[in-house]
Amino acid sequence: MADVVEVTIVTVRDIFQDEAGRKSRFSDEYKNLSALIILDKQDLIRLKAKDGQRLLVKNDVGSIVVAARTSEDDAHPGIAFMYNSPWSNQLVSDNVCESSIPGFKSIKATLSAAETNITQITEIQARMQS
Repeated sequence: MADVVEVTIVTVRDIFQDEAGRKSRFSDEYKNLSALIILDKQDLIRLKAKDGQRLLVKNDVGSIVVAARTSEDDAHPGIAFMYNSPWSNQLVSDNVCESSIPGFKSIKATLSAAETNITQITEIQARMQS
């Protein structure tokens, strides 16, 4: 696997992920639909990673381990997508723009192989309480 690949993450919404979250944010269904990063095929090749492989997503705000998913969209190397969730929120800066909205649409981050499991939502909660 390549050491590190840099991407810009854009957070998006998904009806299936949103519905699973309405049922239970602690369910495996919600985690499986939310704790992932959607990458261009070229970026997966650069990482020497496969669909479903765990990746460490890291920036100057935080880090999170999620699963990789291959995008079915047209080519968009260097642009990754994450569903708006507790996992993607771990990478969002507290600094806000003039409109007082956090930067959910242009999150700079690095990707690398993860040796640990996908970050559990209970761990995310513990981070927020400390």
